[in-house]
Amino acid sequence: MNTNLKGRIALVTGSGSGIGRGIALALAGQGADVAVHYHSSKEQAETVVREAQAAGVRSAAFRADLRIASEADRLLSEAAELFGRPIDILVNNAGHLVKRVPNSDLTEEHYEQVMNVNFKSCVFASRAAIPGMIRIGRGSIVNLSSVAAYNGGGPGASIYAASKAAVMAYTKGLAKELAAHGIRANAVSPGVIGQTSFHDTFTPEEARKAALKGIPLGREGTPEDVGHAVAYLVSDGASYLTGETIEVNGGMFMR
Repeated sequence: MNTNLKGRIALVTGSGSGIGRGIALALAGQGADVAVHYHSSKEQAETVVREAQAAGVRSAAFRADLRIASEADRLLSEAAELFGRPIDILVNNAGHLVKRVPNSDLTEEHYEQVMNVNFKSCVFASRAAIPGMIRIGRGSIVNLSSVAAYNGGGPGASIYAASKAAVMAYTKGLAKELAAHGIRANAVSPGVIGQTSFHDTFTPEEARKAALKGIPLGREGTPEDVGHAVAYLVSDGASYLTGETIEVNGGMFMR
C-alpha cells in the first residue's frame, strides 16, 4: 500500500498543538510539505514547523482567523505563494468546544462561536482550496468530526455535537461534488484522545476514567493515532475512498 506523500503540499488547520500537531507531523513523516496554521498559538506552531523540517520537508507557519471567510482565502493564497503551487491536501482540524452551555442557557453568541469555529471554518477553507485543486487535477480533503456527532456529546455540548454532525454531512456532499475533478473528501471522527487541551479543559478526571472503561482497546487515543488515519486517507493507498468517515476511538463506538 502506497502512503508516500513526497511531492504533496498539505495545509493542516489548527495544527499548533494537540491533534492538529499529530496530523501535521504524520504527513511530514510521509514526505509531504506542510503548512502549519494557527490562530493564537504562534510559538507552538513554530515548534511544529521545526519538527516537520527535521523530517526533511518544507514547512512554514501561517496565522489566520478561520471564522472569517476572507481569512481562509488569504491563508490558501499565502500558502500557495510560499510553496510555489496550490496545496493538494487540506485537513480541516481547527475546532473548539468553547465552553459547556446547557441549552436552557444557550445564547446566540455562543451558538455562533461554536458553529463558526467548527463548521464555518471547514466550509470556507474548503471553498478556498478547491479551485487550486481543480487546476492541478487532484486533491484530498479530510475534515475532523467527532464521536459527539453520533452520541450528542457530554453535558452542555449539544451545539458542538451538532457542528461536528454538520461537518460529517458536509463531507459527503463535498465528496459527491468533487469526485469528477479527481478530488476526494473524507472525515475522521476521533473519540477520547489524550495529550490534548480539550479533555484537560472540558472533561473531569472521573468522566475520563469512566470513558476509559468503555474503550475496548483499554486506552485513550493519541494525536499520532489520528495523524496516521489522516495520512492513510490522503494517500494513494486510499484512492478508492471518498465520502467516508474513519472512527478513531479504540472501539468505544462502532458503526
